[in-house]
Amino acid sequence: MTSIAGIVLAAGLSRRLGRPKQLLVLDDRALVAHVADRALASTLDEVIVVTGASAAEIREAIGDRTVRFVHNPDFERGQGTSLAAGIAALGEAVDATVILLGDQPGIAPETIDRVIGARRETIAPVIMARYGDQQGHPVLFGREVFTDLMRLDGDTGGREIVRAHREALVLVDGGADAPPPDVDTEEAWDALRRGWKTD
Repeated sequence: MTSIAGIVLAAGLSRRLGRPKQLLVLDDRALVAHVADRALASTLDEVIVVTGASAAEIREAIGDRTVRFVHNPDFERGQGTSLAAGIAALGEAVDATVILLGDQPGIAPETIDRVIGARRETIAPVIMARYGDQQGHPVLFGREVFTDLMRLDGDTGGREIVRAHREALVLVDGGADAPPPDVDTEEAWDALRRGWKTD
C-alpha cells in the first residue's frame, strides 16, 4: 500500500522578518505548531517537519505531536535545499508528498485532503490548490518528480518543477477566495493576527 506524506518546511532564516516566523505565537501556539496540527488533522499518512535555523526551538514548539523531524544542514542556501532534504527522507512506499509552509497556519485539512484525493483519482505528477484566480499551497508532488526535487538548491523551491509539468498540472478548489496568509513581514504578521479566527 502506498502512502502520502506531508512535508512542513520550517528551516528558513526569516531574513525579511528579522526573527523566526515559524515561532511567532498565535492563540498560544507557534505558527509551525498550527501547521503541524492542520497536517495531522488531514488524511496524510505521515508528517515530516524540516528544520534548519532555530531547530531546537522548533522541536520544542512542536512538542509531542506525532511528526518526524529532518534537519537540513544546508538551510542557509534556501528553501530548495529544505525541500530536497524532506524528499530524500521519504520511504520507498511513499507515492506522493504534500508540501506545507511552516508559517501558513490557516492551511485547511480539507484542502490537504482534496489534493490527496486528486492524486489518487488522476495520478497527476503535480497538484495545487486554487483560490479564486490564484494558485497556492498545499502543493502535491508525485513520486515521479522526486528525483527532480532532490536536485533543488538555492531558494527556487518547487516552482521550477510546477512549471516543467504545467501541462499535467491539476488544480483543486482551495475552499477560499485567497490563499491562507503566510508571514514574511511585520505588516503580514499584523494582518494575520487581525484576521485570525480561533480554532
